[in-house]
Amino acid sequence: MNETETRGSFSGRSLKRLWPLLVVVAGLTAIYGFGLDRFMSFEALSANRDAILDWKAAHETRAVAVFILIYYVAVLFSVPGAVWITIAGGFLFGTLAAAVYVVIGATLGAVGIFLAARYALRDFFRARAGRAMRRMEAGFRTNAFSYLLVLRLVPLFPFWLVNLVPALIGVPLRAYALATFLGIIPGAVVYTSVGNGLGAVFEAGGSPDLGLIFEPEILLPILGLALLAMIPVLYRKITGRDSRGAAPPPGEEP
Repeated sequence: MNETETRGSFSGRSLKRLWPLLVVVAGLTAIYGFGLDRFMSFEALSANRDAILDWKAAHETRAVAVFILIYYVAVLFSVPGAVWITIAGGFLFGTLAAAVYVVIGATLGAVGIFLAARYALRDFFRARAGRAMRRMEAGFRTNAFSYLLVLRLVPLFPFWLVNLVPALIGVPLRAYALATFLGIIPGAVVYTSVGNGLGAVFEAGGSPDLGLIFEPEILLPILGLALLAMIPVLYRKITGRDSRGAAPPPGEEP
């Protein structure tokens, strides 16, 4: 098979593999097309709080399942404003229970978009990645759990971007899922605690303080956890195990 035939065959297979991302794009388009994104706001929660509380009281188990499903869909389709779902969870279920539901829904949604991106785009990405990119990819995979845990603990980049990039550079699903699950726990607890006190905010006619996570007594422990997560990376670099332990990128000699 000549180069043109190979390229054509690759392109045909690649186009067929795009369907998971097309589903995501269609879902995001539908959410905005029907105006569902407007419900992910403080104003929407304030206006509908009594109806939501009444429905939750009448359907406790179903309310939990619906909340997790909503969070899953929001993360899967990368809908901005998930922080308001987290706050609403704290308002409905309390700090700790809501944090559990948030972590479950967010992790499932993140794994969903990770798998979709890996299936649809990884071959395309790898075929066009240069040698420097492949070396970076190998280094990231060697320390995948530590790097991802830091990125989840400290939101240096948008949540949706951290969902997609690991899928393109070959991060193992298990490391990705575990780092996501553990890394979003502190933030989930902070914002569900904000939601847990939302009743008083409603009564006072105010709005919640979303900058709470940047308060020193909250931010410093999270940064401490991020530093602990980097200890294995620093150890490998100091001892030289990074270069000896990492397998060379495909197509390159050790």
